[in-house]
Amino acid sequence: MSKKYKPFDHLIKNSGPREKLIEYGAEVLKDNELLAIIFGTGYKKENVLELSARVLSDYGNKTILKARSVEDVMETAGLPPVKSCQLLAALELGRRLFTIDYSTFPTIRSPQDAYKIFQPMEDLKKETLEAIYLNPRNRIIHKETVSVGTLEKTFMDPAEIFEPAIACRAVTVIIAHNHPSGSCQPSAHDIEETKHIQQAGRILNKPLLDHLVIGKSKFQSIICK
Repeated sequence: MSKKYKPFDHLIKNSGPREKLIEYGAEVLKDNELLAIIFGTGYKKENVLELSARVLSDYGNKTILKARSVEDVMETAGLPPVKSCQLLAALELGRRLFTIDYSTFPTIRSPQDAYKIFQPMEDLKKETLEAIYLNPRNRIIHKETVSVGTLEKTFMDPAEIFEPAIACRAVTVIIAHNHPSGSCQPSAHDIEETKHIQQAGRILNKPLLDHLVIGKSKFQSIICK
């Protein structure tokens, strides 16, 4: 029987978020505790931890990351202007500190250029769908992991693919998914899904330039005519 390490969360003292951060580091704090430190105080009848937990529950972690305007946060999360500004400022600082500098990326002129960007996918153990979003000069302005599937299938929801394209004002999109088996031969499902994504791109005026299947040290383009 293999040995398993047990978690020792019970050793962390039941203290406030700031005290936990000082004693143990930010890594041990829960999302609502980190948000509570940013907010500092509560609002109306909620203490700061209750407020933070409610915002994360009602607004949703993924949605919060996409927040851009004070008015949107106020309306959706029920926050006053000051706390909405605190939240947006923290999110923007995080984006600036950890956003990849895409200006160093090459212009995408061919499937081979796109493959260089997606090539690390060949080592992934599950089928994963990634996308790069391009400006009018075919420069990358955003890259995103759209979905992670299973050993044999990934999920290709056009809404999930094109939502970032709208948010970052991309002109065109290139997607890629890997085959953990090492083969780059597209399946009938891959081809059919590509047609649906192409159609969605035409409707949104965000053309799908290409769809690459990433195998082991090889790839195949499956744009459908």
